Amino acid sequence: MPRFALTPLVSTFFAAALAASVCSSALAAKTKAPKTHGQPVKVMIISMFGPEAQVWHDHLKFDRKVAIPGFSPDYPAVGCTSDGICQMTTGMGHANAAASVSALIWSRQFDLSKTYFLIAGIAGIDPQQGTVGSAAWARYLVDFGIQWELDAREAPADWQGGYLGINTKSPVEKPPLDYRTEVFQLNETLLQRAVALSKGVELVDSKEAAAFRAKYTYAPANQPPSVIQCDTLAGDTWFSGTRLGQRARDFTRIMTDGKGTYCTTQQEDNATYEALKRGAASGLVDLNRIADLRTASDFDRPPDGMSDVDNLLKYQEQGGFVPAVQNLYRAGYPLVHAIVSDWAHYKDGVPAQ
Repeated sequence: MPRFALTPLVSTFFAAALAASVCSSALAAKTKAPKTHGQPVKVMIISMFGPEAQVWHDHLKFDRKVAIPGFSPDYPAVGCTSDGICQMTTGMGHANAAASVSALIWSRQFDLSKTYFLIAGIAGIDPQQGTVGSAAWARYLVDFGIQWELDAREAPADWQGGYLGINTKSPVEKPPLDYRTEVFQLNETLLQRAVALSKGVELVDSKEAAAFRAKYTYAPANQPPSVIQCDTLAGDTWFSGTRLGQRARDFTRIMTDGKGTYCTTQQEDNATYEALKRGAASGLVDLNRIADLRTASDFDRPPDGMSDVDNLLKYQEQGGFVPAVQNLYRAGYPLVHAIVSDWAHYKDGVPAQ
């Protein structure tokens, strides 16, 4: 039985509002976005903050700049080369990523209908999957921030922590995905092409990173950096520690029905993808042309003998920041170059071979 009854006036208002909503939805469904006459872009590199962007500017000549209304005031323009490579910087975190990518799409200053998007940024890494400096290509993007949380000290004794999926009864249940942004799967053909092209590149390392990774007693944490394929978690709250890291592993498996493997943690990628997805719904973007590269700047949990607190507060001492930034270009450029240099085969979609 309803908890309240509608008065005639309220009923009339409710019916009118509902009708207006239905008409508005129908109109939106029939309305197509106008064709853009902007500059065609072959590859758009999406960075999140200055150092991630600078490594591309150190190697490529972005000789044209286009200011985009709605961009972060810290990064107000897109830079482009003469051969169709462009680079934008969103600002860090979910809100900045969604706002900037949306501003790019709806400005229609570029023709993005055939554009390949390379999301390229640094991240934390699970030491069971990689090491600092490693470059990880993702198949799945999982949002770690969309969860219920209890104070872990008040969670049931048989729980490993205080997190569980929204509208579930325990941490082991998969949530109903009501937000529709919780998990995304990228194009497998493009993913495999990116991995294959970058697999043999020489990655940058540092003495500091080598010294820190030696504290781990197992591989691949204590091995030199390499190109790997594993999945990425987005969440604006940085975390550190073995228990939270285990939740990241478990949550990725739950959200991907056991198909995904967590390895990198960052803040933006589900927000970036959702903005691109909304552009795709209006025919402005092709979701099959998105690749996600995250390079490891620090470990998400400490080696034996080190506290979770020190792992978080002293993350800069791990020596991974400079290699991670440099390896964005080392691992990412082979795909960018392949697309641009062989555009005849890439313009209509990822070629089979």
